[in-house]
Amino acid sequence: MDSALEPDLTHEDGDALAQALGAALEAAGDAPVQHLQTHLSHLLLTPTYAYKLKKPLRLPFADFSTRAARRHFCNEELRLNQRLAPRLYLDVLPVLGSVRQPRIGTAQEAGAAIDWVLRMRRFAPGSELDALVRAGQLQGGELDAFAARLAHFHAQAPVAGQDSDWGRPAQVGQTIADVLDQLAALLSGAEAARLAALRAWFGARQPALAGHWAARRAAGQVRECHGDLHLGNVVRIDGEITAFDCLEFSPALRWIDTLADAGFLTMDLHAHGRGDLAWRFLDAYLAASGDYAGLAVLRPYEVYRALVRTLVARLRASQGGAAQGPDYLACAERLAAPLGARLLITYGLSGSGKSTAAAQLLQQGAVRLRSDVERKRLHGLAPLDDSAALGLDIYTSEASRRTFAQLAAQARALLAAGYPVIVDAAFLRRRERDAFHALARELGLPFAILHCHADPDRLRERVRQRRAAGGDPSEADLAVLARQQQQAEPLAPEEQERTLDLATDQAWDAPALYRRWLSVQA
Repeated sequence: MDSALEPDLTHEDGDALAQALGAALEAAGDAPVQHLQTHLSHLLLTPTYAYKLKKPLRLPFADFSTRAARRHFCNEELRLNQRLAPRLYLDVLPVLGSVRQPRIGTAQEAGAAIDWVLRMRRFAPGSELDALVRAGQLQGGELDAFAARLAHFHAQAPVAGQDSDWGRPAQVGQTIADVLDQLAALLSGAEAARLAALRAWFGARQPALAGHWAARRAAGQVRECHGDLHLGNVVRIDGEITAFDCLEFSPALRWIDTLADAGFLTMDLHAHGRGDLAWRFLDAYLAASGDYAGLAVLRPYEVYRALVRTLVARLRASQGGAAQGPDYLACAERLAAPLGARLLITYGLSGSGKSTAAAQLLQQGAVRLRSDVERKRLHGLAPLDDSAALGLDIYTSEASRRTFAQLAAQARALLAAGYPVIVDAAFLRRRERDAFHALARELGLPFAILHCHADPDRLRERVRQRRAAGGDPSEADLAVLARQQQQAEPLAPEEQERTLDLATDQAWDAPALYRRWLSVQA
């Protein structure tokens, strides 16, 4: 008889099976087996592996009540997570024997299964990003690398079909409304009033958001994503940051806007008090993906994600769980506050530290557009591709004209979305600077110039070192620097009135410089 047709497990059977299987694993090894539970699963942790049993239950959002369903969702979890963590997710194996005397079998023994288990490689405790952030051990460089991997993952993920509802304005709006409604039933007093203000914040933006959501779906940005990309579901393993524990049980929470996926991580970094890393991660993700248009919906998605985590925390508390983690409701309120759109362009020779300064400034709260990256993107190149080695000349006058036109169009969209924007380019020609000043004037926004400079010997040494090291989108060499020194058009007196001067061969303070930028008036 096919085991899938036999009487299935009760909830009590599931608990007993997990206990007995843990004892069997412990008896077969030399170390104790740790048994953990979530509301959906049992986790059995040996020194080498983690075994995951789905609980035999039916909930409004997940149905694991049959053996066939548990097998299906174990396989779905394996499939989905092997996209980002193939070294972590190993296989799905049958559980054989009886509830009281189970054992894990081989794939060839599937016909005798009484249940199914997902086998994963175990990682070291404290390797999750929330733990690394609390310990002050998360490094910006490894976060940059993960941002690039996530952008590539999103680019390769399947696109929602035209016959599906995923990502349609009505579906996205209802998803957010459902979270607001569920939270409203759990909050009272001042917290209920705070939630009502956030509901009004969404309501005021609903018409514009509906248009953006429709445009995002039409552009193919609704894809089969991770779906639950908070810090606890991202881990350092083998020296690399990777995501795990995708949402396998709910297509509606997985087939989403790619910026709703990435925005979960940026939100959680903000919630954990690391706004600097949130902005840095966003910068790296955008440089890899080019999805600057998505920032029209990012902030609402971040606020929504903060409310989701608020709901999870309140549900856990209502079930007797201990209160833990950040104040996500307060995080939602902070993310709903206006950022204050303004425009900053850099000015300086190659090696003057423009990109280094911009990278530090953006971590205070800004989005960067980098000419070296966007110039290559216009020619179908990745940021670190060497155009000369590929036989391409991407530095013609026409290529430069197209690059600055693209930067201006992107800056306009980002400013309209309410973001402070840094355009990282040499801006050695007055007409290029004037065009961006005119854009800021048209939008009624503050405009400033960041003049980066250093001793000429330091410039040459920086350019030599950068070319020798590789790993930077800039292709400028000493010959380029020499031409720039001859052709650069100095800042006019009226430009200097809006200029922030920065000697990058001296010590300087990014937060202080950021405050100076914010003090510039329109």
